[in-house]
Amino acid sequence: MARRGENIYKRRDGRYEGRYQAGYDADGKAKYHSVYAKTYQEVREKLLKFKAEKQQFQPSGRLTVKTLFEEWLSSVKLRVKTSTYANYRMKADKHILPEFGGLKYENLSVSMIQNFIQKKISSGLSPKYVSDIVIVFKTMSKYISRVHSFRNPLADVILPKSQKKEMHLLSEKQQKQLCSYLMKNQNVTSVCILMSMYTGLRIGEICGLQWADIDFENRILTVRRTVQRVQTASGTQLLIDAPKTNSSQRSVPIPDFMMHLLKKFRNRDNLYILSGSEVPAEPRTMQRRFKTVLKKANLPSVNYHSLRHMFATNCIKAGFDIKTLSEILGHASVETTLKLYVHSAMERKIECMNKLKLAA
Repeated sequence: MARRGENIYKRRDGRYEGRYQAGYDADGKAKYHSVYAKTYQEVREKLLKFKAEKQQFQPSGRLTVKTLFEEWLSSVKLRVKTSTYANYRMKADKHILPEFGGLKYENLSVSMIQNFIQKKISSGLSPKYVSDIVIVFKTMSKYISRVHSFRNPLADVILPKSQKKEMHLLSEKQQKQLCSYLMKNQNVTSVCILMSMYTGLRIGEICGLQWADIDFENRILTVRRTVQRVQTASGTQLLIDAPKTNSSQRSVPIPDFMMHLLKKFRNRDNLYILSGSEVPAEPRTMQRRFKTVLKKANLPSVNYHSLRHMFATNCIKAGFDIKTLSEILGHASVETTLKLYVHSAMERKIECMNKLKLAA
């Protein structure tokens, strides 16, 4: 009996036939050969022997980078989120294919890719963004190598070194100043900013939060969706999608003081909290509102995402164990929490250093 992933079948004459891919013809179409035996096990062993002998990568013939990129994109479209696919497609159409699309895949070289990297950085793109572009290319090339046994021309490409940007956070005094302003100027925007400060919700998760997601009896909110605008071939599109990972779909206890504010502005279950309608507000709209709040509160401009960083840092300072915090933030591992979201303010550093005593 044929097993999943094995191209082995029993013929009408009682023999077993196993098929394997044997390269491509001049038009780039896959060619197949067959092996035969009296039993399934004999055919399977013949196929395994062929695969063991087929160690050298096959030439890719006339196939172009564009042709293989389209194949890879089709293969991942049903396996990744819509936003992830849109990101792959955008980077391919905007950066990779204009440079390499018409080139025969077998003619790609490490030096070509390294020159491409330098060109993109010289054009003003950040090393981090250029790395993201090349990683998409590398992922595609790895797939093609695995599926077609072509050589992987990007295997030895070195990604540009990118410096991690320091996240600018408000000091403890400035955070108190922001909270004071928000409490004096209460509206749904103020409530949502405070939600991010005291639950760690991302901006897309805040925009995607509906009143039905708030369990007022048990004081728990459930993150079920996220909102983001993504680049597509025809422009941009606002997507309402599931959170980025399974762990991001989570339930978060709500602090008592937040419950009082939520009850004050409570609306119909099917409405989005921030927009007050059945259509969510865009993250960039929330980002603009946040900038306006900071300006009116006489505070320095910081990114909305810094609220999530401040939440994590404040939780550690308050004595949260890292596992609990990681689950509240929706991380798959505590390492992610420690690496990305836990910051030590200078005040805390000074406090810790002053605990050191001269050995007597």
